[in-house]
Amino acid sequence: MSHPLDDPLYYLDNFRTLLQWVAQRYDDMLDAQERTLLHRIHALPEGATALLARVVMRKGELFRRSALNYPEIEALEHGPNALMLLSEAGLVNLSPRLPLEALFKLLRKAELEPIFGKPDRSLRKQQWHDELAEQPWPPRTLQEWAPQLNECGIELLFPDLYERLRLMFFGNLRQDFSDFVLADLGVFCFEPVPIDAQSRGFQCRQDIDDYLRIHHQREALERDGSGALDSEDAAALIAYQCANEWIEQRRQRWLLKAAEVLQKEGESERSLGLYALCREPSARVKQVRLLERTGAVEHAWQLAEKARHAPGNSEEEQQIARILPRLERKLGKPKTAVPASASIDHFCLEVERAPSVEIAAAEALASDQAPVFYVENALINALFGLLCWEAIFAPLSGAFFHPFHRGPADLLRSDFVERRRVLFERCLGYIEDGSYQQRILERFRIKQGIQSPFVMWGKIDEALLQLALHSIPAQHLRHWCEWLMRDIKRNRAGFADLVQFYPDQKRYRMIEVKGPGDRLQDNQKRMMAFCHAHDLPIAVCWVSWREERV
Repeated sequence: MSHPLDDPLYYLDNFRTLLQWVAQRYDDMLDAQERTLLHRIHALPEGATALLARVVMRKGELFRRSALNYPEIEALEHGPNALMLLSEAGLVNLSPRLPLEALFKLLRKAELEPIFGKPDRSLRKQQWHDELAEQPWPPRTLQEWAPQLNECGIELLFPDLYERLRLMFFGNLRQDFSDFVLADLGVFCFEPVPIDAQSRGFQCRQDIDDYLRIHHQREALERDGSGALDSEDAAALIAYQCANEWIEQRRQRWLLKAAEVLQKEGESERSLGLYALCREPSARVKQVRLLERTGAVEHAWQLAEKARHAPGNSEEEQQIARILPRLERKLGKPKTAVPASASIDHFCLEVERAPSVEIAAAEALASDQAPVFYVENALINALFGLLCWEAIFAPLSGAFFHPFHRGPADLLRSDFVERRRVLFERCLGYIEDGSYQQRILERFRIKQGIQSPFVMWGKIDEALLQLALHSIPAQHLRHWCEWLMRDIKRNRAGFADLVQFYPDQKRYRMIEVKGPGDRLQDNQKRMMAFCHAHDLPIAVCWVSWREERV
């Protein structure tokens, strides 16, 4: 049986799949120039299309002719070669004029020496470039820069088009053509969700423009720091609001990042302005802390009071409760009554020094009657992900729009669960009718290896699942699922390191391991408070190293 990658032109099929997919679903969002370019690509012979696919899939926009050497493409050429056809179609430039920086990226240090002479041996390539850049160097073609190489430069034209096409297909710019390859190799398997012609990640061209605009501003911010915020584009984006809610959430995250960068660089006033504009839940807490640090304690207290009465989520509620007493002391205000913290079961354990405190604790606590497993976030997430598979992968509008989704596109949105409330309740109903154990195990076998945002296949096996389902009471499993559904984004992490089962007694306990000098994180405290409220067995194991005795 032949394998997809046995075909040397496998990447050409992937490239054409993307182009065809976009043309079928997003034709109304393409402008006249983009349609013209896609028509030119469609009209190319196979060899030229294959070379274009190779170039598009490479990093950057400038290449050397010698770097584009593909035997399978040369075997297809008849008459004009593929590169000339791409040039004639206006898709590549065979004589790009290269500034100094581009030249240094294309050539090795030894190849630059005939042009500029040998540099000081202590200089690195970038340092050499920076030294040369102090004087003007007019852009030239590669042949003009380095005639001795008998080489030409190649420039991919319209790179923004290919970025836009990739975005329209994947719905993000994290994924690329490697996802096709990994799927072909069987490294990644994806849940086959029905995707009709109306399933699109973007509803209008403005959505795509907004996404790209935010993406490029985020890149500029990471590259240039607060200087990136001085541009007209950045100022316009700060004052802008995206019509598409999930893209607006991306803008809000950019605002938060921008405020953090400004704060780090000491621009407190500008930072506070952006925090005030940002709707991300953590922005208000950061604003309160910065106001306090800059001496505006009264303003900080007023904002904290608003947050106390209407917290954005449990994380903000927890952090504001920690800040308020300090602000009240500074202002001489009456202390706000704070509910008593839930008591947390704990015990101490002394073990021999080891590289992993979790594994050392697991080995010390385990027995034949009460085995211990180092599961961290894997077990409860897997039980939830397998039980609620049909709800998670429901083909809702805007959730899936290409074949390579690891999970729904709206997974981390605040309305993820609410949009699927009926489906989730149906899945949790399997706990009530007693069929949940069989369904979870069957789902584990049937869906083995399929990408999921909750199931880490390498960290669980069927024996562990069977033991968990035998030992964890049904009502406890429902509570764990409800904990996850409260806040998918934050509650997927923070679970206890270990789980200990008592199969003969059909019970279990979760154990968070803390080594010397370690402490509980905020998300762990929130999770333990939930456990305390619902009688879920959890304890903290404080580990100390056994002193070596001479």
